[in-house]
Order: sequence, then structure tokens, then C-alpha cells
Amino acid sequence: MPAPAKRSPSKNAAAPSGIHAVVGSDEAEVKRIALQRAGEMTPPGAGDLACEIIDGVADNADAASTRVHQTLEAILTLPFFGGDKLVWLKNANFLADNVTGRSAAVLDALARLAETLETGLPAGVKLLISAPEVDKRRAFYKALGKVGTLEVFDKLDTSRSGWEDEAGSIVGHRARALGLRFDPDALELFVLQTGGDSRQIDNELEKLDLYLGPDRREVAPADVRLMVPSSRAGVVFELGNALAARDLDAALALVDQLLFQGETPIGILLVAVIPTVRNLLLAKDLMVRHRLSRPSAPFHFTGALNRLPSTATDHLPRKKDGGLNTYALGLAAMHAHRYEIAELRAALAACLAANVSLVTSSLDPKTVLTEIVVKIAAPDALPALS
Repeated sequence: MPAPAKRSPSKNAAAPSGIHAVVGSDEAEVKRIALQRAGEMTPPGAGDLACEIIDGVADNADAASTRVHQTLEAILTLPFFGGDKLVWLKNANFLADNVTGRSAAVLDALARLAETLETGLPAGVKLLISAPEVDKRRAFYKALGKVGTLEVFDKLDTSRSGWEDEAGSIVGHRARALGLRFDPDALELFVLQTGGDSRQIDNELEKLDLYLGPDRREVAPADVRLMVPSSRAGVVFELGNALAARDLDAALALVDQLLFQGETPIGILLVAVIPTVRNLLLAKDLMVRHRLSRPSAPFHFTGALNRLPSTATDHLPRKKDGGLNTYALGLAAMHAHRYEIAELRAALAACLAANVSLVTSSLDPKTVLTEIVVKIAAPDALPALS
């Protein structure tokens, strides 16, 4: 498992000390890190007066501009008994791209705060700003990056290919801190069940830690299924795995669960069924054409793909950074031996027919979806289509 990805890429190491901002859409992580930074920046042994906290939650533009002016006043006011102090603008909700954040009064107040920060803080004063959402196009955000240390913690974009790799690294890193070791299958399931949400990751790891106790530290798939609630992403993941493993009973049960959770048949087809079949076909074709071995874990397939010439991988799905989405292909490669290429081509053609039926025909959508699942997963069902 690779080292955890850094989710705070916007640090300005050369910035003068005393100004620190913790922002991002991952609210739980922003709050956790901000509290940690506040403890580090508060002058030791100075008592409560050494940390002046301004509540940054504002209901309207007037309240928001007042919070900014209070922060300015706190910065420019020396501690009552002398010495050092920390000013913390906490949980500011007006740095986002919203009605309050776009108001002229707030923008003007933030411009004045930025001017003060650019001239430098008074001796002995430190400033911490935390905000769960921030508009990175704004002048104030850019000013923070220039004059202080800026840490950004954004939620993982689960619509982006390859997010599972980063989420797996984060889970593995936090699990090791608790002394937990994940079986590879359990880690895959846990990542999909928690969907990359840091608050849920921490909560579910704590539950697993308590459940396993001090004598058993290895997390098995059964432990994850028992203790971690099934999210939509987790059920979609298990449906894909069931189809890849040709486990028809499990696949039909998971389809029923997704429909019960409010998912539409066309959504299930597009999000779970078609990507699974497509990745199986891509992986099977690569393994046959280039004589690649079946991996024992998804990330073991990465090395084999990286050794192939670019002409052999140009057609594969890519992440936003241009890299290969090796995780999904590795999962497929683990099960590709269960299918022949002709079967997978027939399955993809059947998916297209099902898609057309769901969009254009008056057939019962659940029946159409169930039939395509049976055609894919049932033994000896696909050759008749080829």
C-alpha cells in the first residue's frame, strides 16, 4: 500500500511565522487539524487570555463583516497582561462562494484584513483561520497563501477515477496509528463503505478497534460487513464484485438493496454493471494479449501495467492527472479468469441493449435490470448471446 497522499498541498513554507490557515471541504478534518494547530500556536502557560477566539459562523453579510472587524481588532489589541497571544477566527463560513461571501461588505472587510496581514502581525501575535469551505478564486484566499501557511483539506472526489487509491492510503495510515492491520479485501470493502469521508473513516475505525479488542488486530472482510454500515458506494462496490465473481444470488440481493435505497435501475446499470463488465473486458484482453498473471491484490496489477508499452495502454481509462486507473483494472483482473473474452463482449452488447430498453421501452425497469444481471453472472448464460 502506498504512503498516504498529502491532502494539504498548499503550504507556503517560506511564509513568515505567525499566520496559519486551515481550510477545505472536508469539514471534519479541517476542525481536527485546526484544533491541533491552535494547541501548537497558543503560548504555553499563558492561560485562557492567551487565545482569543472569534466565532466565524455568520448568518448574513453584516454578521460576517463584523466577525472580520473583530478579528482585526483582536490582532491589533495587545494582550491585557502583556506577552504573546493567539487570535483564532474559527469555522468562518463566509469565505465560500455563497451569498454572504460574495457581498460587498464582506469582500471589503476581508480586503482590509489582507492588507493588515501583508504588513505583518504585531510582535507576539499569531493568527489562525479555519474555514470549512473556501472560494479559491478570491483575493483573500490567494493573499493567505502568500503571507502565511495554508493547509487545504478537501473531500475526496468519488466521481473521479482512482479515488479509491488515495482513500485506501488514508485508511491504511490511520489504521496503523491504532495498531490495526487490514486484510486487502477488508480494506477494499472498508474504503467503499466509508466513501473517503474522513469523519466516517475515523468513526468506523474506532468501532473496529473496540470490537476487535487488544488481542486481535487483523481486520477481516466479515468484521467490516458486521460493523460498518453499508453506504451506497459500498453496495455498488459489492454488486460489482458479485458480478465479477459470477455470484448470482449475491448480485440479485444487492440489486434489491440498491433499489430499496432509492437507486434507479438505469443508475445501477450505468454506475455498477457497465463499469464492471467494461473493466473485466479490458483486463481480460490485456492478460490474454500480453500473458499477464492474475494478481492476488488489485495494486499488484499496477506493476504489470506499467511495464507494458504505451501502445498497449493508450485505450485504458485515465484519471484526471493522466495516470492509469489501475485500481479498478486490478480488481477486474483478479476475477477475469471466470470469463472468456467472447462472453464479456456479449455481456457488453447485452448492457447496451438493456440501456436502450430502460430509456426507450415500456418494459418494467426492474425486470430489465434483473435480466441483464442474470445474463452476466449466471453460468453458461452468456455464450448464447455471442
